[in-house]
Amino acid sequence: VFKIQVNNRDKPFSDIYGATSCAALTEFYSLDEIVYKSIDDLTQFVIKKSKNRFKDPVKVATLLKQAAKNSYRLDKMAYEPLNIAISSSLNVIKALEKEIETVDKAIEKTVKGLNPVEYQSLISVNGIGPVISSGIISEIGTIASFQSHDKLAKFAGLTWRKRQSGNYSSDETEMTKTGNPYLRYYLIEAASSVKNHIPEFKEYYRKKYYEVTTHQHKRALALTARKLVRMIFALLSKNRIYSNY
Repeated sequence: VFKIQVNNRDKPFSDIYGATSCAALTEFYSLDEIVYKSIDDLTQFVIKKSKNRFKDPVKVATLLKQAAKNSYRLDKMAYEPLNIAISSSLNVIKALEKEIETVDKAIEKTVKGLNPVEYQSLISVNGIGPVISSGIISEIGTIASFQSHDKLAKFAGLTWRKRQSGNYSSDETEMTKTGNPYLRYYLIEAASSVKNHIPEFKEYYRKKYYEVTTHQHKRALALTARKLVRMIFALLSKNRIYSNY
């Protein structure tokens, strides 16, 4: 087990549950086995397990070797039970991920069949994937039920108490959360992703984040989700895709 505190740029793997990381944890019996492997052998291991997806496999192999050198050594008697425990846990994670993937595909297929136009509108937005699109559509039903984006936001519970500032300038302004909690969840998850893909939303999130000193992320993300509601309403009500928004 790699018990080492390093900067993100010094970690051999960005995802500890990725295929290569899991292989390193389960296929090497001990840290010393990694340490005494040559860089060439470790590089070939990284290339094979990652299917040659790393830009610089030699660097990854070097970082892996360094992490093993700097890691805490366990008693040799603990190697086998620990390896069994890690392998068992990773197998459970992989099994659950496979089940989730199967369910996600079923959800996508169903929604694409029932609401093809709405689905294409949402999936066109950078950062909104099949599952989030399906979730939003399933909770909204038909956009014709809402006369405006304000009505849609209210239905989702993305509104704030009127006794507070209408510009949401107070750190303690509370969201009403009286609407559909599932739709609100999907919209906030969508906003969290969209802000990383669309500059307009990224800038809006940053602006709202630095307006206050407390609850910065939570507040900025909720307000970004509210902004996203306006765009989603426009796309669905006009049957448009994002590029034509």
